[in-house]
Parts: sequence; structure tokens; C-alpha cells
Amino acid sequence: MTAAAVGSALEFERRLQRYLFERSEEARAVRVGEKDVSEQAAIVARYPSLFTRGQLDALVEAEGGAQGDERERLFRLRKTCESGLIAAELAERQDELENAFLAARITFGGEELALRNAQARLAVLPGYGDRESLGELQGEASAGFNADRLELMRTGEELEAELSGQPDPVARNEEEKGVSLRELAGALADASAAAQKRYEELRERWFERLLGLEREPVPSSYHVSYMRRLSPLEHTYTKERAVEVCLESLRKLGFELEREPNIRLDLEDRPQKSPRACVIASDPPRLVHLITRAQGGLHDYQAFMHEAGHALHYAGSDPSLPYTFRRLSRDHALTEIYSYICEAITREPAWHEVHFGLSAEQARENAEATVFLELYLFRRYAAKLHFELEFWSRFGADGGTPDGYSERLLEATGVRYRPDGYLADMDAGFYSADYLRAWIRSAQLRTYLLRELGEDWWQSRETGDRLRALFREGTRPTSEEVAERLGFEPLDTGPLLEELGVQGLGKNS
Repeated sequence: MTAAAVGSALEFERRLQRYLFERSEEARAVRVGEKDVSEQAAIVARYPSLFTRGQLDALVEAEGGAQGDERERLFRLRKTCESGLIAAELAERQDELENAFLAARITFGGEELALRNAQARLAVLPGYGDRESLGELQGEASAGFNADRLELMRTGEELEAELSGQPDPVARNEEEKGVSLRELAGALADASAAAQKRYEELRERWFERLLGLEREPVPSSYHVSYMRRLSPLEHTYTKERAVEVCLESLRKLGFELEREPNIRLDLEDRPQKSPRACVIASDPPRLVHLITRAQGGLHDYQAFMHEAGHALHYAGSDPSLPYTFRRLSRDHALTEIYSYICEAITREPAWHEVHFGLSAEQARENAEATVFLELYLFRRYAAKLHFELEFWSRFGADGGTPDGYSERLLEATGVRYRPDGYLADMDAGFYSADYLRAWIRSAQLRTYLLRELGEDWWQSRETGDRLRALFREGTRPTSEEVAERLGFEPLDTGPLLEELGVQGLGKNS
């Protein structure tokens, strides 16, 4: 390592921007099915001097002498350098795993299916027994990659502990997010318990409506994507109208998504395209990709609105901000606020009336189904966070076991999860905590908008103007800073419980 190879923070940031652009575009091409092979390792190899121990030391030294926003910028650059060193070490093995997963096939009903296509098929298969059979095949094939997943996880954890100087993965993530994960988990456990009676009432009604009389008393997770489509209502929420209705919904807020020059829409259906919608912010605000794969049902609309919130946030960031505050964040809890608030529009009964010509009574009933699904997801993620805290707390001792995974999720949701699905269900960096913080915050934001703008907040241009002001700040604020501006404590779950139909509970409720 030569002294010349160590750049200033500004030089590092500029090279980092090019590197992340290339990696994002490669990830996009694989995710949308344009490429059958991931070549991330080749990109890492083109930037041999970007992530080095010397560069990390230089960023640590610069951070120590900085204050305010500059110190925050350097902290994020330092953490990104740590991640880059780990990526450089693991890129080839991650490519091997990704490419093996892309190449994997199962046979169902005489047809050969890629695993990603099998995941997508589960959402649309009408037969309960067929979904159970395909889900078992897909789950078994996915679990076959667990040994490789776990080995990558172990190696990555060892590197993170060494580079950060913090051997405890929970404490390390708490430092990066700036929150106590255990305090968060405790507040969420209380909220989940408060919502239990409401959830069980909705579950009894909607399990039967969505899965039919042939369902098992405790269905498996293979049926969840089918439920999330609200498949018995798919004649109302057709695949063909999803883009039209979502664009019109955003237009009411003053957002002309189809005319946003910085947002690229990928709505095509390809065999190897991931069924999970996403946004890839390759170079915000200049280039942001919104990717969905419509399959019919209400979930198409919800996924589009969710990802539109992300896309508008990144594409709406002030271009004069430093790159770090347009692209890098401590976690994902901030941008998830904006995805959740846009998705929340689909839970407004009047939205169902306006766009689908339903009676007020039918609109309320359909909106109740969306509340049921939201409660299901909230309780699932609260349980998942508890499992992940337990998993990482004992990781150094047992190397990563599924103990408690299926049990916690079953208790929270009434749905059976495969114990060996725990690794495929685990996103890096306690992303579950970021989702949950955003759940709390978006409900606080909705309460604020209701108070300021009234019941029509979801079709008010003033809502759009207020969101634009938040978007311009890019990734600089934390989720907790947004709570303070809205007049709420960060762990106030009262607005969330009220939104989910649980009255009179939580702080400030």
C-alpha cells in the first residue's frame, strides 16, 4: 500500500460514487433478468485501491478531527470503506452463490422452473394443494444453499468485527443506527401484544376468505404471497390497471412519476426477474430505477406505491448535497418512511371507492383486508427482530442456528415457517429494525398529515409539497430526527396502533 493510493475524503467520495454506480447497475441487470450471471467481483477488481486498510485509517483520522455535518459525512464514508473491504474479500464467493441460485431449477407439474420464477408462481397459483407442493419444492431447494450462506455470513462477521473494533454484532449495529435495538424490540413487543386481539379477529375472517375452506388450521408460509395479492379480489385489482391507478394516485399529490426524468421505470415481466419489487438508486438524484413485476391483485398496487416513495425520495434529493448525503445513510429507516406513507394510501377506504367504483361498505371491507395484511407483516417483523437479536447475541458461541425462528413467527402470525428458511429470510444489518422504525414513523407522519390537512391528506397537493421538502434533505436526517420534527417521541407506537385499529394504547395516544 503506497501513500499515493490513499486519497482525501473528497477523493474517496468521488471514486466511491463511480464504484457504487457500477455495482448498482450490475445488481439491477441481474435482478430484472437482463443478465443470467452476476459479475460483481469483476467490478470490485477494477477498484483495487479504493478500499484499503490505509484508506480506512485515513478516514478514521479525519473523522476524529471533524465536527457537525462533516463528522457525520466522514462517519458514513468510514463505514462504507469498512463494507467495501468486506465486499472485496467476499465478492467472488457472493457471485458464486448468486449465480448458483440463478442457475437452480426445480420441476413442478412437468415444467422446469427457475427458483425465482417458482417464487413468483406461488403468488398466483389458485390451488391450495398446488401451492403447498410448489412451496415445499422451492423451500427445499433454497435451503440447499444454507451451508454457503452461513459460511459467507461467518466470514463477513469476522471481518466486520476486526475492521470496526467492535466484536459484538448487536452493539456494532446499534452504534451505526444510533438507536438501542433492545429498547426498540421492547416497545414493539408491547405494541404487538396490544394488537394481538385485533389481529386474531381479522386473521380468522381473512384466512378463510383468502385461503378458502380447504386451508389447514395453521397454514404454511407458502401461501403468504397469494394472500398478499388478495387473490379472491383480483377481479377488482387487475394487473392491467395497476400502473394507471398508481400514477393517478401520485398525480393527486402533485407527483408526475412518468415524467420524472431521473426515475426509470422497469415494469416488464421476465422469467428471471425477481418477484420482489425494489428501487435501485444508482446515482441519486440523477438516476433512480423503480422495478416491479406485476402479477395481478392488490399487492401490485401496494408494491408500486411503496417503491414510488423510495424513488421520489432519492430522485427528489437536492443535487447540491454532498454525494454522501444523497446516497449513503446510517441505515434504511429514513427512506422506508416515505415508501410506507405512499403505500398507506392503499389502506384508505376512500381510495378504493375513488379508483375502483366500490360502494362505501365494500371499500371499507376491502380496506380492512389491507389492515389485516399490515398487522400480519408488522407482527411478523417484530417477531423477526427478536429472533435476529437472539441469533446474533449467540452467534459467536453457536455459529448461527435457527433456534426460535419458526416458533416466534408462528406465535406472532399463526403461520408455519420452515426452520431452515431462517437464512433466506434474514437481510443484512438488522434491516428488520429499519422497517419497524419506519412503521412507527410513517404512522406518526400520517397522524401529522391528518391533523394538518384533514381526511383527504392522501389526495392533497399540500401533502406532496411537504414530502418534497423532506425529500430534498436526501439521506442526511435520521428517522428519529423526523419524529422530533413531527412532535412525537421516537418509540411512540400510539399512532401505529390507532392506524391498525387498536384504540387508546401507546404513548401520547
